[in-house]
Amino acid sequence: MRTVETFTATIYLGLREGYTDVVHSIDEVEEFLQAYCDSRKDGLCVTVTKTKFIYTGGFDDGVAIGLIKYPRFVRNDNTIRIIAFEIAYKLREEFKQNRVSLVFPDKTSMIGPVK
Repeated sequence: MRTVETFTATIYLGLREGYTDVVHSIDEVEEFLQAYCDSRKDGLCVTVTKTKFIYTGGFDDGVAIGLIKYPRFVRNDNTIRIIAFEIAYKLREEFKQNRVSLVFPDKTSMIGPVK
């Protein structure tokens, strides 16, 4: 058995491209993340969970992408934070999002549109 101190990161991504009628599928996100994980030589494991964003005046489908301090691929908290931001920026561009949110145990960040 191997135990490590807990650290988590969650990326929240909408599936609708900006304010258009183009809606991506969770399968597209999974394919993107599989390619990202496979490209890393140091190992990486993420989760993908379907979610729905309900807000004043409407709703959108989305996904929550999770990272943990996984005992198989142990990293320090800051490295997990950096990887989460890297993934979020890549997802924002790939899926043409206006905003992507990242939630950590101590802070929540939002990255805005590509300029």
